[in-house]
Amino acid sequence: MPQLYKADSIYYQEKFQKNLAILVEDGIIKEIGQREALEHKYAGIEEVDLSGKAILPGTVNAHNHSFQSLLRGIAVDRPFLEWRDQALYKYTPLLDEEAIYTGALFAFGEMLKYGVTTVSDFFYVHNGGTETGEAIIQAAQDLGIRLVFARTMYDWDGAPVSYQETVQDAVQRTRKMAIKYQGNPMVTVHPAPHSPHGASPEMIKAGHRLAQELDTPFHIHVAEEMFEVKETLEKYNLRPVHYLNDLGVVDERMIAIHLVWLDDSEIKLLGDRRATLAYCPSSNMFLSDGVTRIPDLLDAGVRITLGSDGACSNNRISVFEEMRMCSLLQKVSRLDGSCINAKQVFEMGTKVGGELLRLPVGVIQEGYQADFVALDLGDLSLSPKTELFANVVYSLQPNAISDVVVNGKFIVQNRTLQTVSEKSIVDKIDRLFEKWQ
Repeated sequence: MPQLYKADSIYYQEKFQKNLAILVEDGIIKEIGQREALEHKYAGIEEVDLSGKAILPGTVNAHNHSFQSLLRGIAVDRPFLEWRDQALYKYTPLLDEEAIYTGALFAFGEMLKYGVTTVSDFFYVHNGGTETGEAIIQAAQDLGIRLVFARTMYDWDGAPVSYQETVQDAVQRTRKMAIKYQGNPMVTVHPAPHSPHGASPEMIKAGHRLAQELDTPFHIHVAEEMFEVKETLEKYNLRPVHYLNDLGVVDERMIAIHLVWLDDSEIKLLGDRRATLAYCPSSNMFLSDGVTRIPDLLDAGVRITLGSDGACSNNRISVFEEMRMCSLLQKVSRLDGSCINAKQVFEMGTKVGGELLRLPVGVIQEGYQADFVALDLGDLSLSPKTELFANVVYSLQPNAISDVVVNGKFIVQNRTLQTVSEKSIVDKIDRLFEKWQ
């Protein structure tokens, strides 16, 4: 049944506007217009009254590892490789389907409460099949979040065996899952060769070919750490982006993750080839990776969206937080308060995320998915209301997020998850750690 959403203010056409309403039917935004006119035109339909609130697009988390929420707080304040060994590699043997499902419920439930309506989950604990991946998809469906399942293709023999697949198996399993969910508005599957470090040249090229076959983007970690640059220089006499370009995979399909350690020639090449970036500023700071050159990449024509990364390398999973961190980190590293602005980072976390994932989300616009966040205008973090947009980017606290709508359905209402109870998620986590101990 159609619904008419009304609020004190709605973010429409790149600004907050009063006296508007949104008509939603079958999870799609059908019409946006003046409130009184739509009330008259659609008299008698259900009205969703969000008085005292502002509606804005749901945020898009373009890079996450949901299982890592289970490892939050483990191996903090460590160098990258020590963190990897003490958190990821140490606990990987314990990650069965139950644990993966619980971790996904945990991650997705928390980020929904923080205003994430679409998430790209980059997943690589395959255990020799697709069952753990299906567990993540089931968790997303149980909660009601929109999921891009970035199925990782990984064959480095130094990683835990549960990550590793042959090229043939990785392609076959990823293709099978992608075909299974084709046409599903809530689940999309993308190939994701892990990185130049974690995937062989053959695996990376196979992931790119599969993305061409499926007509999807592909995801890949690139130049997150200095050791990765050193490794490609030693093995191939090329920096990471030039190495990937030699493989023929640097193009508009590539969603590169991190891109911290680039030189000028790599930045230019990425722009020339219309490659894109999912930037995770909090994770890069937490792991002392370095600072990605965001203004330079933007100037080169690289489109940029935001991700939280996994919750054991952040340790928060809010895209509103990443908007703020992106802007502040660039300003202080460049000693230039105007090098990036609130509008740019807000669009990175909403509109651009939808565009790069090729989904009609991240914008309140006719024909787009009805994925909204409602903010409580009485929350202290949003005052003074005269500066609402700036406050959303720079001062908003999670308690200001009162409601979250995905696909035209309330998933969070009055700050409470409606689909899966928070207590049941916490109980699952507690039982899991009791079993592990």
